[in-house]
Amino acid sequence: QVQLVESGGGLVQAGGSLRLSCAHSGRNFSPFAMGWFRQAPGKEREFVAAISQSDDSTAYADSVKGRFTISRDNAKNTVYLQMNSLKLEDTALYVCAANTRGRLPAIRNLDSWGQGTQVTVSS
Repeated sequence: QVQLVESGGGLVQAGGSLRLSCAHSGRNFSPFAMGWFRQAPGKEREFVAAISQSDDSTAYADSVKGRFTISRDNAKNTVYLQMNSLKLEDTALYVCAANTRGRLPAIRNLDSWGQGTQVTVSS
């Protein structure tokens, strides 16, 4: 069983910053990659960022590249999403995801999901 628990969401003004955390756990669980998606009301779920376990390679959506940074702390079994220069359009439920099956490329085959943490950006 895999558990993904997000935290760090909240209300922030445009131009501000926020850091999201995703703690993962489970017996014999070692994710091949971890990442973040987001979904706003009336919109499809959008890929945000991911990081691989094997080589620390990362991937970002064009809409967040240069503003968001994904990282991990293996000792804490936690993945982070540092969000800077937040915009109104960044408002969404941010959901943590993991590659648990080893499909390649790892950072593009995230298959397990957390419950999400809400990020709301105000003007």
